[in-house]
Amino acid sequence: MQEKKTEMANKNAKKANLLDHHSIKHILDESVSEIVISCGHVEDVRMSNIRLFLGTIIIVIALLAQFYNKKFPQNRDFLIGCIVLYIVFNGLLQLIIHLKEKNAILVTYPPKGSYTSTGLVVSSKLPRFSDKYTLSIASADPKSISAGKPVQITKSITQWFTKDGVLVEGLFWKDVEALIDDYAAEPKKSK
Repeated sequence: MQEKKTEMANKNAKKANLLDHHSIKHILDESVSEIVISCGHVEDVRMSNIRLFLGTIIIVIALLAQFYNKKFPQNRDFLIGCIVLYIVFNGLLQLIIHLKEKNAILVTYPPKGSYTSTGLVVSSKLPRFSDKYTLSIASADPKSISAGKPVQITKSITQWFTKDGVLVEGLFWKDVEALIDDYAAEPKKSK
């Protein structure tokens, strides 16, 4: 019976290649998303839907340019129009990604029953050749009166992974929940 439990734990364990920082960041970001959602926050996918819609438009433009009925000399103006539209929509998509999303791995709606009217923006950084993982939680609408003060934690990934590259989810879970609680804590009023 005990062997089956350990076998199940090994199957469900999240393992990363410790020499690949993208693999490590992906596992940590995925775990953060699971933790935040399990704390009662609902993911806001509106921005993802807008990005998918713009990407679909870009693909349709490219397909129209490729498979237009006429051959090159006759479809020159049509191709120029497609190229201009392709560049404009790609620029718009990159602008949204760069200015609006930044390093965000998760955007949420406000939790049900909460006094705040803004959700969370969870973002992370793991610089190349560094073991310091920075996790930040801020308000989805920082200008709102109910926006909380942004909080962040920076720790070495060696505290959350075993030498075999298995994520110690219990420790990571505690740190992320503590950060969420830090953000949700009401500011103390001074007398």
